Amino acid sequence: MAADTLRLDAFAATPLVREPFEHLVVKDFVQREALDGARRDFPAVPSAGSHPPAGLKIEGAFKRLIDDIHSDDFRRAIEQKFNIDLSGRPLMYTVRGHCRARDGQIHTDTKTKIITVLLYLNDDHWNSATGRLRLLRDGQNLENYFDEVEPAGGTLLVFKRSDNSWHGHHSYEGPRRALQFNWVTDQSVVDREQNRHGVSAFFKKLLGRDTMTM
Repeated sequence: MAADTLRLDAFAATPLVREPFEHLVVKDFVQREALDGARRDFPAVPSAGSHPPAGLKIEGAFKRLIDDIHSDDFRRAIEQKFNIDLSGRPLMYTVRGHCRARDGQIHTDTKTKIITVLLYLNDDHWNSATGRLRLLRDGQNLENYFDEVEPAGGTLLVFKRSDNSWHGHHSYEGPRRALQFNWVTDQSVVDREQNRHGVSAFFKKLLGRDTMTM
């Protein structure tokens, strides 16, 4: 049951912010014991960028957390909050362990994504002034933000993708653990995206090895 790891009561009690795009932020969304376990069992991510699960060792408390995000309980909670029907819509995810200085550029997510879920698995407090995700009023200016999400462990951000769901962050380089889940339009999106991330991760790993040996 998702209640074993996820605080669905806190999710249900958090109001949906509708403007400028639909979203909500829930701090301490993961039960403390489950959060500690998921951080302990977080897979070794070989390079920066987003990695599909196929290339990672998904096990233990980390896998239980992933399974609960995939549960019907969580899907129904999302459907009720956003007044949306996700039945028949595939759910995919990627894992990020490190951030590059060039990451965080402003974007809205692709049109094939319906709902985006970001769950952070860092320490309890984020000690850097950069790397905090900003929710923006436009696609040009990181300073024109209406909310800033600290990527502290257990913090959840969910938003409905739209043409103005702008978000990004100032340059940060270093460890930054995040899970990204997306309900998408159809299975072909999952196949294409997972393959794209897998190929990208492969070449990043090669590049990383080349860099270390230079």
